[in-house]
Amino acid sequence: MKILKFKNKQKFKYSKKIIVKDLILLLSVGIHQFEKLEKQRVKFNIEITTDPNLKPDIKSIVNYESIINDIKRLTKKTHFELLESLSESLLDEMLKNKKIKKIKLKIEKLDIIKETSSVGIEVVKTRI
Repeated sequence: MKILKFKNKQKFKYSKKIIVKDLILLLSVGIHQFEKLEKQRVKFNIEITTDPNLKPDIKSIVNYESIINDIKRLTKKTHFELLESLSESLLDEMLKNKKIKKIKLKIEKLDIIKETSSVGIEVVKTRI
């Protein structure tokens, strides 16, 4: 009698993402004088890739509510002349959390150019 051994060596590539979609805040951003005087609507879309090996419990997850609160806190106190400088401040703050591996951040001004629904930037930053 011959015994057959079945190999069950499945390998997986696994990722976890936290998504914040269409967060709209009033903030002070822009190089023009009128942008410095009046806050404008800015939309944020964020995808955060976390360590896939973290167990899904309240102590180990990246909390999307904390991410939103960090964005509100950082944008409330400062005027940013450029969306690029705003994005770097946000990325630096979020990447203080060592569980975060990669961030894709899209920031759009919604009301600045009448002929468009929005203008903005998209930045991806990965921990290496």
